[in-house]
Amino acid sequence: MSQENVTRLHMNGKELILIGTAHVSKTSAEQVKEVIEAENPDSVCIELDQGRYNSIVEGNKWKDMDIFKVIREKKATLLLMNLAISSFQNRMAKQFGINPGQEMIQGIESAKETDAELVLADRNIQTTFSRVWRNIGLKGKALLLMQVVGGIFSKESISEADLEQMKSEDTLNAMLHEFTESFPRLKKPLIDERDQFLSQKIKEAPGNKVVAILGAAHVPGIKQEIHNDHDLKRLSHVPPKSNAPKIIAWSIPIIILAIIAYTFYANPTAGIQQSLSWVIWNGSFSAIGAIAALGHPLTILTAFVVAPITSLNPLIAAGWFAGLMQAYIKRPNVRDFENLTEDVFSVKGFWNNKVTRILLVVLLANIGSSLGTFIGGADVIRLFFENL
Repeated sequence: MSQENVTRLHMNGKELILIGTAHVSKTSAEQVKEVIEAENPDSVCIELDQGRYNSIVEGNKWKDMDIFKVIREKKATLLLMNLAISSFQNRMAKQFGINPGQEMIQGIESAKETDAELVLADRNIQTTFSRVWRNIGLKGKALLLMQVVGGIFSKESISEADLEQMKSEDTLNAMLHEFTESFPRLKKPLIDERDQFLSQKIKEAPGNKVVAILGAAHVPGIKQEIHNDHDLKRLSHVPPKSNAPKIIAWSIPIIILAIIAYTFYANPTAGIQQSLSWVIWNGSFSAIGAIAALGHPLTILTAFVVAPITSLNPLIAAGWFAGLMQAYIKRPNVRDFENLTEDVFSVKGFWNNKVTRILLVVLLANIGSSLGTFIGGADVIRLFFENL
């Protein structure tokens, strides 16, 4: 049996066997099977959370998804990012004939075969995304969305050098590799905190012999962190949002409304001009976003009508209404949900699939409305000073 990539640690009467796997390597799954069968451990820890485990065991149950619920719960962007990761994995699978995560599937199967207790040792991916999201500011969020969405539409082949890089990273780390170079602060929530979380879960796994299946990039950090105690509750906590964006979000519409109201009082004609400018800029840009997503004409009209109103209320967004209208008119069928993972592999498929088109409507109509708010607001202020 090959001992390459296998690390043995002894702590408090327990033997911890860490297998540093390559998430895109065929041989890693074979090694996982060999080690678990030879060691017959009490527990097997895998680098998955409950959500990703369910996706592997049950398959991505897209056909059970309620797209209306996704929009209402403001999860359209998160779903788009999850689909981007799926697209990234599909591109690797098609180019190299690799099934990413096969070693985790093997770990699940081998744990059952040896009657070992299966431990889901990774932090919830939504918690990780949330902690990443809160760490990067407005500019970082825009760049991250551009990189993730751009990754979906990229036609570039993955080079052999990129593949070797991925062999020492997990899918999430690999996908955001360039981004973490631009934003070094992301290393903490993306890698360091997960090393701490994983090491604590491995230590707490039941039994005297534990096998842990991990991405090779996590092994050095875990070897260091496993000697320390970590508060899983603290690591799972999603920090509260800063009040600054809320203050800014409410300040802009209050200022705009105050300026328009004063202008109406001082010069009704100028006030009408301001109102028209606000409506046209907001509505037009949001509608352009819906057009770019190939939305239905009624969806485009909805984006145009609601954007000037929703831009004055930070609690609602034009894209949600446009997305709900698109979902109502062009309701996705079972085939659309079943074809999701294949359709996100190409630009054509992404725009043709009714589910992803709805997500694009939400995203692009919201981006358009935000642009319209800044341009329309600037024009309102310009007209105000011209008519003082």
